[in-house]
Amino acid sequence: MPIGAAIGLAVFALILGAVLGYLISRKVFEKQLKKNPPITEKQIRTMLTMMGRKPSEKQVREIMRGMQQS
Repeated sequence: MPIGAAIGLAVFALILGAVLGYLISRKVFEKQLKKNPPITEKQIRTMLTMMGRKPSEKQVREIMRGMQQS
């Protein structure tokens, strides 16, 4: 096998692997999001109420902003 063909096959295999890896990981990620949706403002309010605190809108927004940044 000539060197050019070997290099071409290696590059093709790398590109194919990257594309397939991307598609598979995206599918798994979407499945996980459906199974475990991200936390909502309502869930934060409920959590704070269960801890004995009356949540203000400002507190809820700060928690949501903090979670989106991380």
